[in-house]
Amino acid sequence: MAHGLNPSQLSAVQATKGAVLVLAGAGSGKTRVITFRIVHLIRQGISPEKILAVTFTNKAAREMKERTEGLLQRINRSASKRGKSPGDKQGSPQPHISTFHSLCVRILRQDIESLGYRKRFTIYDRSDQEGAARKALRDIHCPTSALRPSDLLWRIGNWKQQSLRAEAAGETVVDETDTLAALAYKRYELALKAANAVDFDDLLLCTEELFRDHPDVLARHQKRFDYVMVDEYQDTNATQYRIISSLVAKHGNLCVVGDDDQAIYGWRGARMENILEFDREFPDATIVRLEENYRCRPEILELANSLIAHNTERRDKTLKPARGPGKPPRFLEIDDEVDEATYVAREIRAAVDTGRFRYKDVAILFRTNEQPRLFEQELRANKVPYVLIGGQSFFDRREVRDMISYLKVIANPDDELSLLRIINRPARGIGDGTVSKLLERAVESGQSLWHVLPQATADGDIPQRGAENIERFRQMIDRYRKPMNNGQISEQLNRLITEINYKGEIERQYKTPLEKVSRWSSVEELVNATSHYERGAEESSLEGFLEEIALTNNEDEVDKDQQLKKNAVALITLHSAKGLEFPVVYLVGMEEGLLPHERSIQDGHRAICEERRLAYVGVTRAMDFLTLSWAKHRTKWGKRRKTKTSRFLSEMNGGPVGFDDETEEQPKRRRAARSK
Repeated sequence: MAHGLNPSQLSAVQATKGAVLVLAGAGSGKTRVITFRIVHLIRQGISPEKILAVTFTNKAAREMKERTEGLLQRINRSASKRGKSPGDKQGSPQPHISTFHSLCVRILRQDIESLGYRKRFTIYDRSDQEGAARKALRDIHCPTSALRPSDLLWRIGNWKQQSLRAEAAGETVVDETDTLAALAYKRYELALKAANAVDFDDLLLCTEELFRDHPDVLARHQKRFDYVMVDEYQDTNATQYRIISSLVAKHGNLCVVGDDDQAIYGWRGARMENILEFDREFPDATIVRLEENYRCRPEILELANSLIAHNTERRDKTLKPARGPGKPPRFLEIDDEVDEATYVAREIRAAVDTGRFRYKDVAILFRTNEQPRLFEQELRANKVPYVLIGGQSFFDRREVRDMISYLKVIANPDDELSLLRIINRPARGIGDGTVSKLLERAVESGQSLWHVLPQATADGDIPQRGAENIERFRQMIDRYRKPMNNGQISEQLNRLITEINYKGEIERQYKTPLEKVSRWSSVEELVNATSHYERGAEESSLEGFLEEIALTNNEDEVDKDQQLKKNAVALITLHSAKGLEFPVVYLVGMEEGLLPHERSIQDGHRAICEERRLAYVGVTRAMDFLTLSWAKHRTKWGKRRKTKTSRFLSEMNGGPVGFDDETEEQPKRRRAARSK
């Protein structure tokens, strides 16, 4: 192997011209391939800033950057002895490695004015979007019984993924609910534009619109990058596909890396067809298969390969083990869901007590968000520490959202949602009645709420004291604007927290000392986050900090990373487990109706195929030990009912799995040890 790469990896690294499709199976070292490829291009004389690598999460982008920098530094040390260096010195050009959303933010910061926005736009997160959706539904007098804010956002997201703005969406409606949603979408769109704000789908859609409607903008960005790489290509949606296709249209130097067998996000717009039809768009594409798996024992891979072979619409590939043999996976049938949780909890506790592995080595994987409840109960009963991945995000906590809203208003006073959240929090004598009058005035004048605040004293319908409180608030926000926009975020945020006496607000809001301490610790952690940002940013700014946390909050990575560092069992859904690996995995609830999910069974063949890929992802998270369990009975709507074993078990196993209804005997190689 050259440079520690196997022959297939080396082929992927050295195939640099034109279109390249790298089919990277689970655990096959795709990040290694991408980073070596970037370095190879630089060593071939390509200027680093002409290279773009795009992925889906901040964690993946950060890992790519760190590995690339490490490789370049090693090469530099070696090359410097010969008096020549490829150039990774301080301040020298670097390849652009980022998430899709970060790339689009950078493009929009330069060119969004072409779409009628101002440069300093706000990025709305999920909570902001729900507030805007709720207001839009109120504006059209639509009760939540007819359409909830979350349902409206789901429809708006679908329309945006099809590149449909509100007016075009109105032409596609098929029923009354769609009609209401299209009307609310129009209001939602107007509200965001008035607040100079965009949501996450807009980051992609606005970039696509820029490239489509402004050829001069597209030409400028095409010139920036001579080589483009896309990680996790099976997860790209139609908009991302069009953005990338536009960027590479002039030179065609596009390398995509992905695995159609791990395409599990169809429900949120990902198009597996992007990877299946790649060589239809690029007929001369080079195709490289990475099939050597460095993660799983051969016995685990045997199950994974048997399972995924039942999907017919896929790129042909078979995972091959790089590791030696281990213990065969277990198929564990248990009487009901309570016994399943009890058995797993006791077994984990016993294994850790005897030193077989640590708590942090173990993951319990579920199909649905409801399944963990019983496992939490049993793990607590057995004094087994655990973390539930995918709980409330740090940035969704009330006190954190309050302080972020202050920062958002300081950065962009037109952000009406954030302004309404903080104008009287903590209470400063600006009541609901006063706010309503201000909003009426804003609507009448066609201005944003912030711009009518100075007029608060001009009309006698707002009491003098209220008007004075408004003016003090407005002056306070103005006072923090300049130093914070100049990058003095942590110091000024500390002052702001003291000035508004936010600690007093926490003391008033919460009763128990423990909760008060916990809430105040969250505020402290936000200040710490601003400090970390200032130390790590090349050029710190309030806009940059808000952008960073908005993009991070979208992926909910910060809490996940912190939780996984703890010595605790990970309870995690299969969708959240993608990209992770654990020495010991319990894949529980292997029953028809759970995996595959009942909704998918109703939806038909394509949905079942995605569920099969989800099960495949679960199996390939296991490095050394894999247990697949199911309950013979499960309680539904208060009644104990007999279950049906998941079809995926027999597909993995090459035959039936589970007790035969008549003989109560289990096929030989499948019998589970049930020692407690």
